[in-house]
Amino acid sequence: MKTYFNINYEFDKQEVHRRIEAAQKGYICVADGVVLNIANRERDYLDVVNGSLFSICDSSWVPLYLKSIYGVKYQQYCGSEIFKDIVSSRKYRMMFLGANQATLDGLRSELKKMNPAVEGMQFVELPFRQVEEFDYEGIARMIEEDGAKIIWVALGAPKQERFMNRLQPHLSAGVMIGVGAAFKFYSGTEESRCPVWMQKWHMEFIYRILQDPKKQLSRCYWIVRTLPGLYFEERRKAKTQQPQ
Repeated sequence: MKTYFNINYEFDKQEVHRRIEAAQKGYICVADGVVLNIANRERDYLDVVNGSLFSICDSSWVPLYLKSIYGVKYQQYCGSEIFKDIVSSRKYRMMFLGANQATLDGLRSELKKMNPAVEGMQFVELPFRQVEEFDYEGIARMIEEDGAKIIWVALGAPKQERFMNRLQPHLSAGVMIGVGAAFKFYSGTEESRCPVWMQKWHMEFIYRILQDPKKQLSRCYWIVRTLPGLYFEERRKAKTQQPQ
């Protein structure tokens, strides 16, 4: 695990899965540009993100920045990819929390194609409310009665990370992973991920803007405003780490 831009990242995919399998409980953040930006503007949220077991890198740009600063080559591992990898592995009992019922129904139908055991797993629509208003004891009791090892949480950032942080003390077992829009991508009923060629050329943000301009333009504004300072601060840290 490495700390860059103040986030504790795990870039090695094999290590990600090894640590998930070994963990008794905890949560994992999927750190895209939005998470990175908010975490570096709100200290309490940074504490939530770094209170996780680790974060995976859901930004195609962060590896490019790190290559230019440190000369190291890392790969993006986005939330929709880890979601597909774990579901299709057929290794774990899982629970799916968040989204609306239509999305959850579509998600169950689509995921059964890659893992038939999904049919017997729980897909739970959470009520729309502030993060401090959830019945965490009741949710934890439901998870423990189910026996799920992996709990997927799709509430969007920063809500899902704060939700997992608040739920963790009430759980005796289970690894939560916040996957944002992955439920929508795999439900077959709502938005899909951008074409592969756009992913390759780091243009996914353009696709997301076209799908939801009001929401995504606001997010992009803050990312553009914050990024230069983060980049040059990381360059400064890199220089102080070089041997004299």
